[in-house]
Amino acid sequence: MPDRQDDHDNLEELKGLVESAGAEVVGRLTQRRQTPDQTTYLGKGKLEQLGLLARATDADVVVFDNDLSPAQVRNLEQALDIKVLDRTELILDIFSTRARTHEARLAVELAQLEYSLPRLKRMWTHLSRIKAGVGMRGPGEKQIETDRRLVERRIVELRGELDKVLRRREREVAARADHMTVSLIGYTNAGKSTLLNALTGADELAVDQLFATLDTRTRRWQLPGWGPVLLSDTVGFIRDLPHRLIASFTATLEEARQADLLLHVADASNPATLRQIAAVYEVLEELGIREKDTILVLNQIDAIEEGGSAEMLQQRYPAAIPISARTGQGLPRLAAAVSDALSQHFLDVDVETGVDNGRLLAYLAQHGEILSRTYAEERVSVHCRMPRKFLGRISPAETVIRLRLTGAVFQADGEAQRSGQPAVHQDGNGQSDNGRSSDDVA
Repeated sequence: MPDRQDDHDNLEELKGLVESAGAEVVGRLTQRRQTPDQTTYLGKGKLEQLGLLARATDADVVVFDNDLSPAQVRNLEQALDIKVLDRTELILDIFSTRARTHEARLAVELAQLEYSLPRLKRMWTHLSRIKAGVGMRGPGEKQIETDRRLVERRIVELRGELDKVLRRREREVAARADHMTVSLIGYTNAGKSTLLNALTGADELAVDQLFATLDTRTRRWQLPGWGPVLLSDTVGFIRDLPHRLIASFTATLEEARQADLLLHVADASNPATLRQIAAVYEVLEELGIREKDTILVLNQIDAIEEGGSAEMLQQRYPAAIPISARTGQGLPRLAAAVSDALSQHFLDVDVETGVDNGRLLAYLAQHGEILSRTYAEERVSVHCRMPRKFLGRISPAETVIRLRLTGAVFQADGEAQRSGQPAVHQDGNGQSDNGRSSDDVA
């Protein structure tokens, strides 16, 4: 059972969601019990108390910080004589007002229809413009059955459209393979958009509001001491994020799935920071990218008192980078950490090939940093630094690749002179010492 501090934090977050939806909070009520009532979620006494509070404040709607069953919503509305929303419906309502792009609108509509399908109560007669066709309606068929069929048909259409969007997004992301990519993730309203603006000089919308933006924005970041990388901002996460939204926004989150590095931005000034960090990791787990290289960024450290939660967070997450995206504090350290992390994706290698292999030599110059060239008869050995993903595309034909590890120097036959670690040697059959092969570039 959550403690009272958790109850307070949850209600404060719910208050933020309600205000983001454009409504005003006029009262709040909590109940602590082992199990919810199956009929009305609340106990009888608490339900009466809620009814009195709603009438006293002249409320128009009651919002629960829980997911309610269709029957519970119906029973609550009958008992209170007022509209009732649960947490998921509130979030869906916010998303529907914030969706700007065609992709986001499709995702929100799909999530809304999947949520509403089991809650149909003659709600969907406006969908009758989607013709059911002659003979589709049987004798005595109820209107709700027609509506349900129309909704199911629309869900199938939306899933098909979103599949096309996902495939197109995958192609767009793959087309950026020549650049290293960094993706901003984190709890909603943690300051991701502000950080994007601070690092790239962009002028994206950045306001103190939950789910202010839903669409992915990608900007070029001139990383000091490194060069240009692509920095993407993604939709924010939240505690108990509806699974329908995660599934619907798969295309939007493709940037994070394919990124070389994730920057997990957390609001260090929020009392619920630890729970928010845990909630983000839960969503990453559901997306299947929990193990991706990630740097935790503790934002808004300028908004907390000296010696307060900042020290506790640094002790718990010693590798985290404290910053203030608003003032610029800590941004040079963050850039250095990103540069170091991206360097882990690079390898120091010697690539030996024929001097007439112009295609390969051009490929090495385009995708790597040429450090030296050594010529011997009709062969050339190029010492370069390259991203691992580009090294794997080199064709094995007439090419030898030797990996240089830190503190080791390798002979032409691939045997280490020191360090005791094996070299990666690729022969004409495309087989390396570790059993992997490479392809694509001759």
